[in-house]
Amino acid sequence: MSWDSLPMIGVAALLCWVFYAFAREKFSPDVVAGIAVAILLVTTLLTPADILGVLSNSAPITIACMFVLSAALERTGCVETLGRWLARMGGGSPLRTLFSLMLTGMVLSTFINNTPVVAILTPVAVTLAAQVGSKASKLLIPLSYATILGGTMTMIGTSTNILVDGVARQHGVAPFGMFDIFLPGLIMAVIGLVFIMLIGHRLLPDRESLSKQLRPDQSRPFMTELLVPHDSAVINQSIANANLNGESGIQVLKIFRGDEELSTPVNTTVLAAGDRLVLHANMRDFMELRENGLLTFNRNQAANFETISTRDVTLAEAIVGRSSRYSHRPMRDLNLTARYGIHVLAVHRQNENIQENLDDFQLQFGDVMLVEGSPAQIRKFADNGDLISLNTVQERAYRRNKAPIAIAAVLLVMLLAALNIMPIEGLAMIAAVTVVATGCLDTEDAYKAIDWRILALIFGMLSISIAMNKVGLIESLVDQVVALSPLLGPLFMLSFVYLLTSVLTEVISNNAVAVLLTPIAIGVAQQLGADPRPFVVAVMFAASASFATPIGYQTNTFVYSAGGYRFSDFMRIGIPLNLIMWITATLVIPWVWPLFPA
Repeated sequence: MSWDSLPMIGVAALLCWVFYAFAREKFSPDVVAGIAVAILLVTTLLTPADILGVLSNSAPITIACMFVLSAALERTGCVETLGRWLARMGGGSPLRTLFSLMLTGMVLSTFINNTPVVAILTPVAVTLAAQVGSKASKLLIPLSYATILGGTMTMIGTSTNILVDGVARQHGVAPFGMFDIFLPGLIMAVIGLVFIMLIGHRLLPDRESLSKQLRPDQSRPFMTELLVPHDSAVINQSIANANLNGESGIQVLKIFRGDEELSTPVNTTVLAAGDRLVLHANMRDFMELRENGLLTFNRNQAANFETISTRDVTLAEAIVGRSSRYSHRPMRDLNLTARYGIHVLAVHRQNENIQENLDDFQLQFGDVMLVEGSPAQIRKFADNGDLISLNTVQERAYRRNKAPIAIAAVLLVMLLAALNIMPIEGLAMIAAVTVVATGCLDTEDAYKAIDWRILALIFGMLSISIAMNKVGLIESLVDQVVALSPLLGPLFMLSFVYLLTSVLTEVISNNAVAVLLTPIAIGVAQQLGADPRPFVVAVMFAASASFATPIGYQTNTFVYSAGGYRFSDFMRIGIPLNLIMWITATLVIPWVWPLFPA
């Protein structure tokens, strides 16, 4: 080993650590990429000029603008309108509902980013499942897969396509047109849809929602507000001694004492005359306890408390959105009971129901919260925190009069880009500014729509890719791969590139894989004397084709907890689908783009 090879070994070791950190998930992917870039700067393997040069890549800016356009379509009610059409299309048949849901998701994700499509259609799917006597677990994985497949049909269908195209341009590959990938993408999408409709849906679990798992047999709960009269026998008694600590089926949630509010009373809290108590009770248990005399405040229960008001409360499930301000903060800091009057009963994450020590629990994207409160309180809680209610399709004040502008903006981007009037990054910027300037979307909502974590990850991985190129690591990896070509041939190399990309996408971020493998795929093609475009398309498709795990793609992560899935559920249906897509891509891509064009 020579001293000259040390930088390459160092970058290779750092890259291995990046993959390990992605898989371990101790840090978020953007933080991992940032740490790697900092190490490269400290070791002078990258210079500040190299980092600033990454900003010249058009892909991240285009992706940010497409996030804004997707949010404009959502805010103007375009996606919600399609959701209502979908509800009518279901027609009471589970299979027909599955087909219409997948078709809608597939069509929408052809034009806009698929993550907001899944976010909008998830509560629709939960509602439809109840209407046709099915379970949401039968619909949500297919919805995610359909949007992934739909995103591969146009250059703006998913951020991965835009990113791969941007990296390929920097390596001398001609830009892809808007619909250059439509035909192979359509073929793969149709085959995937047929597989799920004929076989895949039979492999899906039939599982209850979180609220039914935790409270399967209880009747509807309610809250009641009681006043402690001045002659009550419970005056100067603790909550525990007054049998209001939950063991009797009735629990004090809040105490109002004059102008003071005790939002988290404990068992030792002493009751006083004039206290107003907000109690949680199950109607059945409360009535039984009163009839049996088990509430032993004194012999005359009516003299102890005076009812002020009673209101129904509901259980609701809400999923933490991508930009939720509740995420990555301990729940005690959120002060949800005092702020919104709701109570978090449990959180579901990755096949685990968390009901204890919730104060220290930090929410993440895709977590499902089981909350309790009045419909108005839950609606306010969800709206303020960017949560998606899974129990009902949320009503919003959509700006429907602006919908034609949002639709026209997206369609013009696609049309003008297809006609090569202007590069897509310029069109996307003009369209994003237009939808904000015309009121389709507020400025604040536009900034919230952009997933800054994805952009930070992309910039970080582009910087790592530059370091790999500077030290010769990409060239070395290409040589190692090409050494197999005399034995196996270029078609096998194309198939290998797809398979490697697909496998890595299942365990680490798809955008990170796209950035790292696109230069390698181009190098392999050039060494073989082949056209690099089919190899780039192989990376493009495979980096999106994450079906076997819930962590490789954001839409899978989103439906993971919402459907009450287990990790194995994705493997059971996803591995066969991955294999089918691999074989299909190996046959279709060279048919559309010959490896050695005449």
